[in-house]
Amino acid sequence: MTTLFTNARLIDPQAGTDQIGSLLIKDGQINKVLTQDVDLAEKKLTAVNFLDCGGKCLAPGIVDIGVKVCEPGERHKESFRSAGQAAAAGGVTTMVTRPDTLPAIDTPETLEFVTRRAQEDSPVHIRHMAALTKGREGREMVEIGFLQDAGAVAFTDCDLVVQSTKVLSRALTYARSLGALVMAHPQDPGLSQGAAVTSGKFASLRGLPAVSPMAERMGLQRDLTLVEMTGVRYHADGITTATALPALRRAKDAGLDVTAGINIHHLTLNALDVGDYRTFFKIKPPLRDEDDRLAMVQAVADGTIDIISSMHTPQDEESKRLPFEEAASGAVALETLLPAAMRLYHSGMIDLPTLWRAMSLNPAKRLGLNTGRLTVGAPADLVLFDPDAPFVLDRFKLRSKSKNTPFDGQRMQGKVIATYVAGKQVYGP
Repeated sequence: MTTLFTNARLIDPQAGTDQIGSLLIKDGQINKVLTQDVDLAEKKLTAVNFLDCGGKCLAPGIVDIGVKVCEPGERHKESFRSAGQAAAAGGVTTMVTRPDTLPAIDTPETLEFVTRRAQEDSPVHIRHMAALTKGREGREMVEIGFLQDAGAVAFTDCDLVVQSTKVLSRALTYARSLGALVMAHPQDPGLSQGAAVTSGKFASLRGLPAVSPMAERMGLQRDLTLVEMTGVRYHADGITTATALPALRRAKDAGLDVTAGINIHHLTLNALDVGDYRTFFKIKPPLRDEDDRLAMVQAVADGTIDIISSMHTPQDEESKRLPFEEAASGAVALETLLPAAMRLYHSGMIDLPTLWRAMSLNPAKRLGLNTGRLTVGAPADLVLFDPDAPFVLDRFKLRSKSKNTPFDGQRMQGKVIATYVAGKQVYGP
């Protein structure tokens, strides 16, 4: 089917442009990009269907790295069906899922199971990461080659840091020989163990176990040293402190194959939001000070940090309705990623092409996907949204099975109007 989107505010992260134009979609791909609107006669000649976007934004669909879907093991928290529906409602057209399931995704058989479940139930694309070590226990690396053949796009033990430098160096060396991407959670495990918040006056006043921001810097520096030694392709999934940025910049300047990401909560919230022990604000790593948050926003704007993700982590009510120290970490964010990102846009800190570079183009490029751009021949994975539409978030209206969002009850701007995967509408009126 051929569709012509007209009167659209085209957000092109590759060209860095934000301008009114039209987009012709044919056979699930972008067929033509017109930087000026077309008249009605041309619409009738070239398109079977045409859609007047009314000046609203049309951008590549979000490519979200680090989504947790709780199959197998905890399907009551999130399934591929519910996560796929939430993703479509949030403008996410490709989810890249984490392997921290029960059991972990560390064998080709488990990977094939989740791949089949995703294909059966999800309206959006899903790619899968696999564990770096068996059981995510940090003792023995997985069969990286077999898992690559089964479709794994990256390897990570998520928030379980591999403590043995020897095991990690061997895994990175092997991954390098196969061209595999390794994703790591930079933290010093000894310092961060049992921590619930970032150290400082607020943590002391609340009497909560805390971790110094230096734990992130120490973990990152160890990883980058091993990257230099092995030459592996490396992605740090969460750089959240200003003290870690110089090491990241030096690694990039040295030509190492290194990228870094941050989740939307660390860009829009800070440590004080925890308030009176509000466990929906307990995430990993913990929320940082406002100075760190502002430094992270600037790092995204100047390209030091490459990728923004939701780090979607469903937790049920029972695991959150506990004392802050005991409560589970994590927040759902597939549906709140876009409106939360609009806070950065409306504050004048990051423009829309730069946001979409970090949320769509860069993650697609890092994984070798041809989506995340508005170019001829690219898949028609698109999101149509109104960046100015105001609303009050009601967590019980979220499509995720779990409702643990820190944005509950908050005034937000930015609504997804419609989401398209390969030209097919998967969400919208």
